[in-house]
Amino acid sequence: MTLVLEPRHVAAMRRHGEADYPHEACGLIGGHVGGDRKTAVQLVPLSNARRDSPRNRYLIAPEAFRRAEARLGRDGLEVVGVYHSHPDHPPVPSAFDREHAWPWLSYVIVGVARGRAQDARSWTLADDRHAFSAEPLIIEDRKVAWQSQS
Repeated sequence: MTLVLEPRHVAAMRRHGEADYPHEACGLIGGHVGGDRKTAVQLVPLSNARRDSPRNRYLIAPEAFRRAEARLGRDGLEVVGVYHSHPDHPPVPSAFDREHAWPWLSYVIVGVARGRAQDARSWTLADDRHAFSAEPLIIEDRKVAWQSQS
């Protein structure tokens, strides 16, 4: 699979990572799946509910996840991924990330060094949960054509 984001999505993830620094930021990615592409349409920024180690862990509270998933569903979207930041660490999944991830979803990680957002990379967890694989990430503007009904 390939994850397709718009430049505005990447910018929003980067801003969120910088705003929550030195803690991890997190949120959901809503979109559509077609063929071999997951196309992001909407982000749902969420609060990191982790209280014991928010600098190097994140937690999306179950009720917050359900509300965000319902919101996306009302817009005709499904959860296609999760994003989070890695303060002062590269955008590579940790062992903790692997232990808590779900196969199939895209996991976008934004590195934030000294409060400044860096690279973003996408990952997917293998079905047997043994490891993440880098997922192709395409950043493109979507063109919307309107047709007048005169």
